[in-house]
Amino acid sequence: MSDEERFVYDGAHVVDPLGDLEEEGEKSAKHNRAKVGSARPSSLLYTYGPGAIMDLPQFTIMPTGLDEWDRIWRRRGPTPPRIHAPRLRDVVRMTLRSPDVQLCPYPWQPKKHSRSPEGNDLGVPSRVFPQWLRCTGCDMLGLLSQFDYRNTHPYRTDLAVFEHAKCTGRAGSGTRKATRRTAIPARYLLACPDGHLDEFPYDLWVHRGQPCAKAELPALKMADRLAGKGASAVIQCASCDMRRPMNEAQGEAGKAKLPQCRGRHPHLDAFEPKGCPNATRLMLVGASNLWFPATYSIIVMPDSPEEKASDLADRVRTALGDKLAKYRDNLDLVRDLLGMGHVDVTELPDHDLELLLQAASVSPDTPAEQEQKLRDWDPVDLLVPEWQHLVRPIVGNRAEEPKSGLTLATRELGPGLRPEITRVLAVERLRKVNALVGFTRIDDMDRVGDLPRRLAPLTRTSRPAWTVATEDRGEGIFLQLDENAVAAWEKRVLDTDVWHSHEEAHRRNFERRFSETAEQVNHKTRLKPPRYWLVHTFAHILIREFALTCGYSAASLSERLYAWPAEGREPSAGLLICTTASDSDGTLGGLVQLSEPSRLQPVVTNALRKAARCSSDPICAMRTPQDPEDFLHGAACHCCVMASETSCERANRFLDRRFLIDLPGSGLGFFRPHG
Repeated sequence: MSDEERFVYDGAHVVDPLGDLEEEGEKSAKHNRAKVGSARPSSLLYTYGPGAIMDLPQFTIMPTGLDEWDRIWRRRGPTPPRIHAPRLRDVVRMTLRSPDVQLCPYPWQPKKHSRSPEGNDLGVPSRVFPQWLRCTGCDMLGLLSQFDYRNTHPYRTDLAVFEHAKCTGRAGSGTRKATRRTAIPARYLLACPDGHLDEFPYDLWVHRGQPCAKAELPALKMADRLAGKGASAVIQCASCDMRRPMNEAQGEAGKAKLPQCRGRHPHLDAFEPKGCPNATRLMLVGASNLWFPATYSIIVMPDSPEEKASDLADRVRTALGDKLAKYRDNLDLVRDLLGMGHVDVTELPDHDLELLLQAASVSPDTPAEQEQKLRDWDPVDLLVPEWQHLVRPIVGNRAEEPKSGLTLATRELGPGLRPEITRVLAVERLRKVNALVGFTRIDDMDRVGDLPRRLAPLTRTSRPAWTVATEDRGEGIFLQLDENAVAAWEKRVLDTDVWHSHEEAHRRNFERRFSETAEQVNHKTRLKPPRYWLVHTFAHILIREFALTCGYSAASLSERLYAWPAEGREPSAGLLICTTASDSDGTLGGLVQLSEPSRLQPVVTNALRKAARCSSDPICAMRTPQDPEDFLHGAACHCCVMASETSCERANRFLDRRFLIDLPGSGLGFFRPHG
């Protein structure tokens, strides 16, 4: 299917807020300023990305797809700036099935002070969504065009508001003098599991699928006296006096009364060309399962010679484009063209340049090869280079790599440190790159059976040229566990009743969640091995203890886990606890200081001691999933082990304190009693 055929789209409705602002300026109008709010880069990646709904003080908006972002970047040049992370870029290209995808930042530039003009030509384009609003004064329910928009203060975006210009109040409220009242979003939406989202059809709902008998454009009201009580509103038609409560759309009985999905992607202003066969579900504007980002991230390590050569070949291919095949034999002309494209090959001799051009000319994978590569790819492949670099011996006691931003320092193992920990590194500086490849609704990506159709696209084109990424800089502590001890412990755990219970719970969970793919996939391939449960639980208790002493909150600390057995690759058992910031030059060093032997030893000791007790014991300590239960944790709860969503890479799954230490009735602890 060609790019033009991918979606049904009306190009007359483009979102170009800065272009609109310029048109208003030409008309000497001052009532429609473009900026309506701001957000941190991390929140725009993980909470309010394209297709999500962002709450502003007076209304809600939805960031558009990346097609509209191109118009913003083109104000600065033909191509947006790029973030250098070849290892992550290649995975994103494979996932999006587009060989030319680049990683680009958000269209944003910091200001010297609040009123300086830097970055005024940049921003994230958004549209108001939902576009059904309700007047807070008279309960009138109407479309966006029925309300006035006011946004005249250049430095007070919180004053941007939609208003009902001639509100006379509710019946029986006293004075009926017309006045201006704020309008707020009507909070009901329709969603489907394949990532589509649509406005709730209030006019059809109240008239039970038929047009109003009294008016072509009926006057609707939303009577809502119990704010925050779910579907408590009643939709009324003032033209024909029909009424219908929204609670009829709730529950299993309500699903049959909702319309079929239209296949709408409001962030793209487009529809699926063949519609959507799914039934819809009622959803609230602020629902936590409205938008789940699908992201990949890496800790940037120094490039290997192979990675450097591959990246240079890719830059040559991108810079030359169609000219590569045409001028490949004219090396002098190629050097000039690459110089104009900011690719420096001046130091390369002709022979090496010929080899480089040969590598750049390799034909891309066929669609069948792309699909096979995607099926065979394991997310662990992103972690392997990081693990290999972190366990590599360091010449001296400190290694700094300016290009990647990675600075490592070895730490001695204190005499009181647990013997199961064999290596400690202070990660004084690190750079983490995160890329967005799409999003899902209702369930996050790793819970929807890996079905490609569940991943909602970020662009209307099937082969996007770029996707949004962020760079975080920070610090961390790396701990490596004794591989021999972990392997022996893992072999012992695999034959226990506790592990068999976890296996069966995972099977039940997999078959229920992955119903469409469970018959083709062995659930055990998706179950994390015991060493992962061990390292994961250890990381969580360390995050809790680090937060008490390092100066960062537990929610600002995150884990990166390296835990896989020797199955076709070098085994690993270690973890990196780090804190990063995307809107500053780095962090304060409080976490790195805890890697010093005199400080790390009491942190580890206290963390393991506290893990032995939970305020929910003995219930927590003895928790094991039994049929028909399908939860993916054992002796773990929010009182003892579980962490915030920003810290945990597995949404608090695959945790069990019994794998760390011996709890009453269990002798499965990896960390043995230590005198």
